[in-house]
Amino acid sequence: MIQTSVFALLASTAIANGTDEVPDDVIAAQRAALAETTANVGFGPQAPRDLRTLEGENLRVFSKAPAHTQMNLCNIHFHEGAEHAGGEFTTFLGNGDGEGFGTGFGYDGELTEAELRPLDTPIGKGEKGLLESGDTIEVHYVHTTAQIEPGPTLGACLDDETGNPQLRVETQVMVLVNDDAALDFAELAAVSQVNGYWQAPNIPTDTGTPIGYLGSTTGPSYNEQGSPFQVTWSVRPEVIKVSIASLAAWYDNNIFEEDHAHGVRNLVLNRALLAPIPN
Repeated sequence: MIQTSVFALLASTAIANGTDEVPDDVIAAQRAALAETTANVGFGPQAPRDLRTLEGENLRVFSKAPAHTQMNLCNIHFHEGAEHAGGEFTTFLGNGDGEGFGTGFGYDGELTEAELRPLDTPIGKGEKGLLESGDTIEVHYVHTTAQIEPGPTLGACLDDETGNPQLRVETQVMVLVNDDAALDFAELAAVSQVNGYWQAPNIPTDTGTPIGYLGSTTGPSYNEQGSPFQVTWSVRPEVIKVSIASLAAWYDNNIFEEDHAHGVRNLVLNRALLAPIPN
């Protein structure tokens, strides 16, 4: 059996050798552990995935969630680096630290020197999840069929009255630029009630036809174990440019208590953990 200690040993060896990025062996060990802990125990399809790969062999099936306009927005958060690969975000950022930071996928396009002008200091709090000009983020607009009010963490999507609410994540990849004329993150993350549902009415509608599939929740805590949550994903293929200053301002005043970017789960490659994507 592959134990977490194997990962810890490999990661500590990389740090001792003075490298900022863990070797391929660490990621391989995490993927092997994920395969082992999920084998034949009934986990449903997982996320994130390479959106260019349509194949999947997971036999657990659940109904697609309703349109997000018929659900309540419960949380908005984002990850440093796109968790998915596809569309305009296929540039692999490296293995990172083995804990979800410094990895994922980046915007494939080019940015000007002005857009990449560095900040005096990165934005965000803490030691990880800090952001700079040119960074790519994957924003998750999480929706639920539960009757809730939007708030921090996935816990805001669940309630005591609904044992199995359906979950949907509307996803938009963004690249942060040092340009006040770029899109305003606070506007993109604005929340209001529409027709009796909590909504983020400014989710982009002009960034390509979303790619939909059945998966799970994400984040690096699931690098070595399966996520038990069933999620309908809708990922837009085109990237938008967003003012990094506007994101810094949103940090100071948002109902989700977000103040840094979250880490990235390893791309799920094991077909036994993937649902097929309809053509």
